[in-house]
Amino acid sequence: MLAANSSPRPGQRAPRHYFMRAVVQLMGSLDLPSVLQEFVNQACKLTGASHGALSVLDNRGETSSFFHHGLPKDSQPIDGKLPVPDYLVAQIPPEGTVILNDLPNSMLPNECEGPTHRPSSFMGTPLRIHEQIYGRLFLCDKPSGFTDADAEDVSGIAAIASIAVENSRLYAKARNREKWMRASQKLTTLLLEGQDEEEALSLIINTVRDVADADTAIMVLPSVGDSWAAEIVEGAYSHELLGSVFPQDGRALSVLREGRGLLVDAMNRTPTLRIPQMGSFGPALYAPLMARGDGIGVLILLRLPNREEFDAIQLAQAESLASQAALALELAGAQHAEDVAALFDERNRIGQDLHDLAIQQLFATGMELDRIRQEIVEGTSGPEQMIGGLDKALAAVDDSVRQIRTIVHNLREPDQSVELVERLRREASLARTSLGIAPSFIIDYNGVTLVREDMEWQFEAVQLIEDAVSPDLADDVVAVVREALSNTARHAHASSVSVRVDIAPQPNKNISAFHEPHVVINVDDDGRGMDPRQHRRSGLNNLAARARRHRGWSEITSDSSGTSLFWCALL
Repeated sequence: MLAANSSPRPGQRAPRHYFMRAVVQLMGSLDLPSVLQEFVNQACKLTGASHGALSVLDNRGETSSFFHHGLPKDSQPIDGKLPVPDYLVAQIPPEGTVILNDLPNSMLPNECEGPTHRPSSFMGTPLRIHEQIYGRLFLCDKPSGFTDADAEDVSGIAAIASIAVENSRLYAKARNREKWMRASQKLTTLLLEGQDEEEALSLIINTVRDVADADTAIMVLPSVGDSWAAEIVEGAYSHELLGSVFPQDGRALSVLREGRGLLVDAMNRTPTLRIPQMGSFGPALYAPLMARGDGIGVLILLRLPNREEFDAIQLAQAESLASQAALALELAGAQHAEDVAALFDERNRIGQDLHDLAIQQLFATGMELDRIRQEIVEGTSGPEQMIGGLDKALAAVDDSVRQIRTIVHNLREPDQSVELVERLRREASLARTSLGIAPSFIIDYNGVTLVREDMEWQFEAVQLIEDAVSPDLADDVVAVVREALSNTARHAHASSVSVRVDIAPQPNKNISAFHEPHVVINVDDDGRGMDPRQHRRSGLNNLAARARRHRGWSEITSDSSGTSLFWCALL
């Protein structure tokens, strides 16, 4: 007799109480693959089948995924081929169960395709969800043959499995919808914060690829002339796809013109492909980037062959996110245009001030010097008159220099009139919002710590630092710290960051290897390091350029334990 907690042996039908245990096992998970595998396991145990399998079907009725139990290694599916002859699988009815016992090889057609193993007994039933066939279950090789009672058990467990599968799918859809919403909010927030357009597009494509569980994502954007090309590609086969030009009558541009997305069940089964590289993929999703009714690009998501197809819900979510991203990009572009217009207005004002003030005065000074030169040549002026004229010209030059300095000073941001120490402290404080942690902050002056985040610094210390660092260098010091903390916040995922500024107006060999007055900035984090796939280095190039302006240099070192920035400028 079978013990209450034991499992039935192959070939032995389970007792009735085991059916309830199978129901509990099936309903105890919300993970779809786990539910499907458990369905096969329990069906084999309930009936005493030696082995069994479930073939999950795609929209074409072909196997998209496969779950099996007890199959010998030489019978496991290869390249989508089922482990039983196609003739037997074709016997499974749309409804009900088929039982075929005592199956010698002579009963199977010689021309039927399938593996060399031919089962001695076979039972098959469909797994139906909402009146549609979701998959086919087949059980094989029960020594005593399958019975009507086995068919009853399998039909019952299939009904329970259909409910469990539907619960799993609903749960997955809810989780997926939540992921898309979070991604949409994150993208819109980051784009409206002034992200660089190229970095924004890369951010969009990587985020969407992640939430859609796609193997590759392509951003199709305007290229040379009227052409559209794959300008940004992330994922499998990215090198082959990057730069591909999309035909005017192809899917991508049709989606762009119509403003509606498109699903493709399998690119590798499409009869004609204008871009052969896309034949390496299976399911595809096309979503237009629409801004105020105009298409500005197309987002293409791709999965490798034999993976689950994209569905209508994912298409709607991708279209919604793409539209929000397009709007955010348009707003970012408008902000950029406004900034450029403001820059031109400011340049015009600067030119007006220089023309009306300094240039006019310098022009008058030049005329005065030319008059003195002429009088020297003609010998019509005495030494005292010439000295008086030169003094007057020099005074005018000094006045022009003061006017130019005033104009330059007025160009500085209001924040830049604040002392350097306060500006650096503010940068560290602002970084707390984006980093979620407070960076440690130290300023050393000739080897003595004058400023630390837990110190109340004195006016004398601040004044020493202000006297040592020129306003122009102070601007660059603040910019370097800001850029370093910004990079840490966006890319590092760090739990701690330290900022150290060493100022040495009178270098001491005991505390410094430099023999000239200098400023050194060190910013260290314990994040995940720089992404080796990231080729854009505009921010790091800016740091190096700022250092070169002051006869200095900068270095970045990065590995899996964190990133360190060294930046040096001479005073």
